[in-house]
Amino acid sequence: MTERILDFSMQPGRLRYGNGLLVLERREEADVTFPLGEIACVILGHPQITVTQAALGQLAKEGIAVICCDEKFRPSGMLLPLEAHHRQSQRFEMQAKLTVPRKKRLWQTIVVAKIAAQGRVLEEFLGLDYGLAQYARRVGSGDAANVEAQAARRYWTLLFAGSDARFRRANEDDPRNHLLDYGYGVLRSVVARALCASGLHPALGVHHRNAYNPFPLADDVMEPFRPAVDRAVMGEIRAWEGGEESPLSLTPERKRALISAITARYWVEGETRTLLDVIGIACQRLAAVISGEQEKWEFPEWRTEVKKRAVRAIPHHVDVCDVRSAG
Repeated sequence: MTERILDFSMQPGRLRYGNGLLVLERREEADVTFPLGEIACVILGHPQITVTQAALGQLAKEGIAVICCDEKFRPSGMLLPLEAHHRQSQRFEMQAKLTVPRKKRLWQTIVVAKIAAQGRVLEEFLGLDYGLAQYARRVGSGDAANVEAQAARRYWTLLFAGSDARFRRANEDDPRNHLLDYGYGVLRSVVARALCASGLHPALGVHHRNAYNPFPLADDVMEPFRPAVDRAVMGEIRAWEGGEESPLSLTPERKRALISAITARYWVEGETRTLLDVIGIACQRLAAVISGEQEKWEFPEWRTEVKKRAVRAIPHHVDVCDVRSAG
């Protein structure tokens, strides 16, 4: 089934609900409609986009994540459904009762999957994983040795070495971070959505802890999927270095490329699936482990290629909705 990520950032408009559709009303142009059953996420980027309460209510009822953006068009807030699974309260209770040793084992699984995915991205762009597979094998319960940080230092230095070896994720003035932040924001929302659909509460994390963070479990589970966004950003950087004269800014075209990283198809366990599907599988398996239905969390490994066959993006899965031309 088609799952669209709609980004309303280019022009003002009004979103309302009608007959199973999300309707975009525009001042001097025809309305545009989107079936709710095809929407995974809605991004509200333009400061003059308004949304009716009925539309927000139906989006929540359908389990559709809604993201609000700040003045720099970077995700700053998120709306998620309160009721998304028939065993929700039972799974919430079991989440709250997770012991520290079990949380540590779950975090170990996440870190191993993340480092392995980072290694695959390096191998794709640089021909080698530069030892990240070995780093992944060193991760223990709870990652007490902080192998994740050691691998990250090597990963970021190598990945962006061609454009600037001094890259730092904390540098808010670096346009590469603007691209990463946008992609991660969308990724975080779809992970939180998948957790809710699996009957888990995104506020009950296994590793991330912050009194002001309402979605620490989403931050935990998204870690192994971040390299999909990194890969898309690296592709944009290479295209920009290849001759583009415009700044490396967050244009609609680059938003489309970043969203495509989530809606494209990857090779997973013998078949091709969108990253949205893979995230859903990971969350369902996590819920099964937390509820005692499974002993071990088998994290699905996603790959961009199999037998030299490149990942295939599906354009109609993506709607970076420039309201000037939507339709």
